[in-house]
Amino acid sequence: MINLERYSRQILFKEIGEAGQFKLLKSRVAIVGVGALGTVIANHLVRSGVGFIRLIDRDLVELSNLQRQTLFDEEDAKLNLPKAAAAKNRLNKINSTVTVEAVITDINLDNAEELLGGFDVIVDGTDNFNTRFLINDVSVKYGIPWVHGGAVSSRGMFTVIKPGETPCYRCLFPHVPTATGETCDTVGVLSPLTDIIGSFQAMETMKLLVGAKTTPNLEQIDIWDLSSMQMDISNGRNPVCQCCVKGQFDFLDRTSEHQVAYTTLCGRDTVQINPRDKRELELKKVADHLRGSGKVSGNDFLLRFSPEKDISIVIFKDGRVLIHGTNDIVRAKLLYAKYIGS
Repeated sequence: MINLERYSRQILFKEIGEAGQFKLLKSRVAIVGVGALGTVIANHLVRSGVGFIRLIDRDLVELSNLQRQTLFDEEDAKLNLPKAAAAKNRLNKINSTVTVEAVITDINLDNAEELLGGFDVIVDGTDNFNTRFLINDVSVKYGIPWVHGGAVSSRGMFTVIKPGETPCYRCLFPHVPTATGETCDTVGVLSPLTDIIGSFQAMETMKLLVGAKTTPNLEQIDIWDLSSMQMDISNGRNPVCQCCVKGQFDFLDRTSEHQVAYTTLCGRDTVQINPRDKRELELKKVADHLRGSGKVSGNDFLLRFSPEKDISIVIFKDGRVLIHGTNDIVRAKLLYAKYIGS
């Protein structure tokens, strides 16, 4: 039996009310990326009583995250906990009546449909264009609305994409930018900004779930000079859009140019290696194998291996690897082949 008293102040808001609260309790939301934006979004949605939330993230908590990623603490960083697992631990203490599922993986064309299908809303907590285009393909293919957001330096933006009603992401951004551009790891980001943008994303998600009107704009904010801009995109649908008009889902196409196993994480001096063959590693056996080549530490979710000066290799149970200390893909491949396998 759900005790509605914990949501009483939310129910008093007439646009939600008791009927809207019951809709929230029955809703399912997937959050892609549990960093600065994702932690804020998840915090609000769990406190608001969204019934089922799936957290999808590939990374682990580091000390530099704590300035803005509000669900984590120093102990999470010390233990090298995956962000999705650490966030789930904290959220379970906030609202035990909500089901929170942690998925520790890199979302890609092999698993995106399985991970995002069947949800009422998808929320973007990511920091890269390729993943957003992937979310957009799933959104359009399955008719699932999603809430886009981004934040870097003092500037942020958000919008709502509803297949069949609004422009899709490829209408607004037809091509993946060839230039990397600014990222939080190269120009920084202000903590109040990620709180604000994440909160707006959570609010738009709640509007979608209760059937209320969402913003028709691409909203942009700069919190340093206190400026904002609203760009009405309601008539921005591209009549020749490859995705929402022609039904061409390039980022789900295994034969397309977007199939990438080796990815540099911008500004992180890190290469991610994501084997296409699905696997489940026995971390104890892997650790035993690596101990003769360097320092090994870990937990139930991952191993951290330091074979060379300034090189740290993080190995996840699903076979995914992060090689810290280089952004040279050729060198990363050599390290991977030498210590992990071809």
